[in-house]
Amino acid sequence: MRTALATALLLGGASWLPTIALAQTAGDGASDNASAQDVIVVTAQRREQSVLEVPIAISAIGGDSLASKGITNSAALQSAVPNLQISSPYGSTQPNFSLRGISVANEYNSNQASPVGVYLDDVYLANRTAHGMGLFDLDRVEVLRGPQGTLFGRNTTGGAINFITRAPGLHDNEGYAEVGYGNFNTWTAQAAVETTMVENELGLRLAANYIKGDGQIRNVFPGGRDGNSQDTLQGRATLRFRPGDGPLDVKIKVYGGRDRGSQAAIQGFLPARAGLGFFETNENRLGLNRTEAYGISANVAYHVSDALTLTSITSRDAGKQNLQQAADGAPVDILDINWRSSYNQFSEELRLNYSDDKLSLVAGGFYGWDTVVTDNTFNIGSALGPGVNGGFFQHYRQRRSSTALFAQGDYKLADRLTLTLGARYTWDRATYRDGYAYLFAGDVGGAQTPLATTVPCAGVAGTCAYDPAARYAIDGRNRALTGRVALSYELPGGTLLYASYNRGYRSGAFNGGGYTSSVGITYIAPERVNAYEVGFKGRYGGFLTLTGSAFYYDYTNQQVQDTRPGPVSFLVNAPKSEVYGAELEASARLSRMFKLNASAGYLHARYKQLTLQGTKLDGNNLPFAPEWTFQAGIDATLMDNATGKLTLSPTVAYFSRQYFSPFNAINATSTTQNNAELQQGAYAKVNVSAAFQTGRFTFKAFANNLFDRQTYAYGLDLRGAGFPYNFLVPSTPRTFGGSVRVAF
Repeated sequence: MRTALATALLLGGASWLPTIALAQTAGDGASDNASAQDVIVVTAQRREQSVLEVPIAISAIGGDSLASKGITNSAALQSAVPNLQISSPYGSTQPNFSLRGISVANEYNSNQASPVGVYLDDVYLANRTAHGMGLFDLDRVEVLRGPQGTLFGRNTTGGAINFITRAPGLHDNEGYAEVGYGNFNTWTAQAAVETTMVENELGLRLAANYIKGDGQIRNVFPGGRDGNSQDTLQGRATLRFRPGDGPLDVKIKVYGGRDRGSQAAIQGFLPARAGLGFFETNENRLGLNRTEAYGISANVAYHVSDALTLTSITSRDAGKQNLQQAADGAPVDILDINWRSSYNQFSEELRLNYSDDKLSLVAGGFYGWDTVVTDNTFNIGSALGPGVNGGFFQHYRQRRSSTALFAQGDYKLADRLTLTLGARYTWDRATYRDGYAYLFAGDVGGAQTPLATTVPCAGVAGTCAYDPAARYAIDGRNRALTGRVALSYELPGGTLLYASYNRGYRSGAFNGGGYTSSVGITYIAPERVNAYEVGFKGRYGGFLTLTGSAFYYDYTNQQVQDTRPGPVSFLVNAPKSEVYGAELEASARLSRMFKLNASAGYLHARYKQLTLQGTKLDGNNLPFAPEWTFQAGIDATLMDNATGKLTLSPTVAYFSRQYFSPFNAINATSTTQNNAELQQGAYAKVNVSAAFQTGRFTFKAFANNLFDRQTYAYGLDLRGAGFPYNFLVPSTPRTFGGSVRVAF
């Protein structure tokens, strides 16, 4: 099966080549120069290369393109990247990234690592709370699809996303300031300033971002807070020092940010939905999502010679979250949760880059650790009896450490033929300490009277006497060899063909959702992916950039939640899944006044072996894995003269049906489940922006979700846990507004 599929995909790619070869003879020099300017330089292989030279399926989006597409936070990236889905039970906070069907599935606890590695300037962000960042003053975003276990490391079974900020260029003094206003009384402000104190030696860049807006989901409860409000403030300072314009290049970055927006408005208890519109709720305790993230990093590069560079990247990051989530969407107390955690992390990567006529080599070592301290409160109305409120409190400390050695080399076997070999060996350790949980009596936000210890307790919740000194602790460790083998060939016209094998790995994990019993708190096996891929990329006819890839994954041990009678939450492994598909991305500069971008993705993602709640789910779709995704956008310059330049940029994104649960529409026997609710049908959303630039000023107008499509972004089964409803999160309604920007 695997060999036949790879052969078919390679032949399918080869069928393009006669057309491509002919197209390469068309065009003129002016078009070639325009097209070349559109090609982004990336660091996906830890060295600077044109995106068309990298034998990896990668989407690279420049900072200006992010703005024109209306992508202002990480949760909006799915509108620009094929086979990428982004969801969250908390709105834009703690997003769950799904690349080619690989995601956290139905796991929602903050202690879990994302299977899509998220990086800020090559620094791995271990905690998912830090992933919901606003995007401002970026040079580019690189989205690498497929396992990246060699150069990026563990927890990249799905791929990696690298957010790369703008750093001082050591040449100019420049900057910009922008202010905007939109519906829902939304104010935005963004600014950056760069100063060069010593030409080619010392420079500083400062950037800031601010968003403040009313709730986008109307709450009809008297005096209730509206849902999905925005209140974000971020700042960043980058100092670059290159003494004597010599071989040493030091970049020190400090950043910080906080968010105080209201929670995503839940659609839950159906009787509370009577008479409400899709973008309305009736919720008595709609809370706030309070998050913070901050850190410092030092990137130190020393150019020993033209062929050899040593780089050290050291970082220290921290943050916390306090999410007040009314999880019932009702004017009465059924389920109210306070998710609280704080995290810290440290990492150090030391690497060597060597390059000559035949060999390009990257080798080095990595060490990092991260901790999370969690204090969650689950208030379940009338949990102890009619009119007697109560719930569960949970506490634990988790620490993970990782050490790795890695090397990857590109060796030219012939003038146009390159062999890539890479390997990484990783040692991971994890500890779960000071774990305890108890059943209590008390109202939401009020005093708690402990009644029974539930962790540690091997029995049914409420059957173990309360012991304030009881603690639960376990350890976990694993090691893994990951790697990459690729063969790439450049055709005479410049087209790059490649075939690759990659092995990816996501470390084992503790069940952060175990609070009704310690039976479910275990350390489960790591995920692994064996990925086979063929692809091509090139520039044709002086105006068209085209990339395509096809892939097959042998995916084992996806980590998913299984809620069993008790109720007891287990984190378990899905033994085997099969994923295959294809992607195509195109960018065409048809004239100086007109540019087209488009992409398409096909995905087949199925469980081959999976049983949850005693129900066999073989053949079901993986969650957050639509079969088809399409994106298209136009940048049309309607006017470009002495008065100014007017550009219109509409985009459309289409997604076929996706499920939010591994159950798909199947219900476990002897339960009140209705899992058919936990899906989103096919839909398309349109965004449009227009910008008029005159001199140093740019005036912009935008509308996102132009036709006000009503869609769900996330769903979770609560009926299986005994609640009389499921948990659904609506996406945002239509937003529109304008801004003015001045460059200096």
